[in-house]
Amino acid sequence: MIELGVNIDHVATVRQARRTYEPDPVWAAVEAHLGGADGITVHLREDRRHMHDEDVRRLRELTHIKLNLEMAPTDEMLRIALDLRPEMAMLVPEGRQEVTTEGGLDIAAQSDRLRDFVAALAEGGIVTSVFIDADPRQVDAAAAIGARVCEVHTGPYAHAFHSQGRDAEGASVVAELARIARAGAAIRGHGMRFNAGHALNYFNVQPVAALDGVRELHIGHAIVSRALFVGMREAVREMKRLIREAAAGSTR
Repeated sequence: MIELGVNIDHVATVRQARRTYEPDPVWAAVEAHLGGADGITVHLREDRRHMHDEDVRRLRELTHIKLNLEMAPTDEMLRIALDLRPEMAMLVPEGRQEVTTEGGLDIAAQSDRLRDFVAALAEGGIVTSVFIDADPRQVDAAAAIGARVCEVHTGPYAHAFHSQGRDAEGASVVAELARIARAGAAIRGHGMRFNAGHALNYFNVQPVAALDGVRELHIGHAIVSRALFVGMREAVREMKRLIREAAAGSTR
C-alpha cells in the first residue's frame, strides 16, 4: 500500500525566521502522525539553515513514527546518522546557494565512494535511499552501490504540470510522467523500492500516486503551506486521501 512521508523542514524554516523556539518541528511531526502520516522526513543540511542537530535528536527520541533523514553523503552526516539510527537515510545532493534541492544525486560519477557510504549505513542497520533523476543510468548506478530505495525526483514533472496550466494531459506533463514511470519500472527491476517526491502538491500528486509500484511519496512544502490554514492534521489527512484514492483507482 502506498505511504506518505511528510517533510517538516519548513516548520523549522518558519521558526528560524525569528530565531526562536516556535513552531516546534517535533510538535509538527506528532500532528502529522495523528493526521495519518506514515513517516517523517527531515533534511539536516550542512549549513543548518532550518533543521538543527537538536531537532533531529528530539524527533528520534520523542516521536513514534518512521524517520527518514535526508543528508549529503559527507563524513559528518554519516556520523550523525549512525548515532541517531533513523529507519532510513536518503542521500541527496546539496548546494549552499540553492533554496531547495535542485536535482538528483549523480551516483554514477561517485559510485566508488558512495558504495562504501551505503555499506557503512547498512552495517549500522539503516536502510539507504538515494534521491535521483528519472535517468536509467542513475538507477543502474544506485543498484550497483547497494541502495535499497530510489526516490525519483518529480520536480520536472511538477514544473511541467504548473506551466501547462495544471493540465494533466499536456504533452510535457505526460512525457515527464512517463519518464518517472520508466525509472520506477527499472528500479523495481533491480529489486529496489520505488519512492518519489519533490514539488508534489494537492493538484499534481494523483497521477504520480497512480503509477505502478510506487511505494511512498515524500511531500513537505505543500502540506506545511496548507497547514497554515487548516492545521497540520487536516493537511496531512487531505493529502493522504488524495494519494490513496489515486492508488486505489490505478491498475497495480
